[in-house]
Amino acid sequence: MLIGYARVSTNDQDTALQLDALQAAGCERIYEEKGSGATRERPELDRCLQALRAGDTLIVWRLDRLGRSLKDLVAIVADLQTAAVGFRSITETIDTTTAGGRLVFHLFGALAEFERSMIQERTKAGLTAARARGRHGGRKPKLDAKTTRKAAAMLADPNITKAEVCAHFGVTRPTLNAALAKLPPVGDQ
Repeated sequence: MLIGYARVSTNDQDTALQLDALQAAGCERIYEEKGSGATRERPELDRCLQALRAGDTLIVWRLDRLGRSLKDLVAIVADLQTAAVGFRSITETIDTTTAGGRLVFHLFGALAEFERSMIQERTKAGLTAARARGRHGGRKPKLDAKTTRKAAAMLADPNITKAEVCAHFGVTRPTLNAALAKLPPVGDQ
């Protein structure tokens, strides 16, 4: 069975062009969705993928209608192949039911893996260079040492609760506790 999936990013857009192309390709059933491809919440895509059976072929008008990133696209098509489901993209003329189409898609997959590796290498090199300059990653603490000492002084008053101190400084109890734990003992300041 040929099953189509059409998606537009906003309610202002129209799927008519995609629907015409999918019908011309012979799709017997078409799932249509309006919503960004960047979001993981795509109920019609989920229904479409669940409806596919071994021997079926999923057809899309363009690759970007199925997934925003190459990584997501490769993952979806790999899942389809595992389930013995073919995949076709009309615009890019990719058809994983043919040897040539599988080759092209495997090249896409290899490029996606290469891209991920390059990003990882650049990230590691950037972190190493930052450390060499004395910079450390992570967020700045919500409570610096001076503010934490003020919080500790407030807590020394038996009439002030930890909840009140947290509210005053706009932090959670675990954040306050962690900051207090890092304070040096009173005699060491």
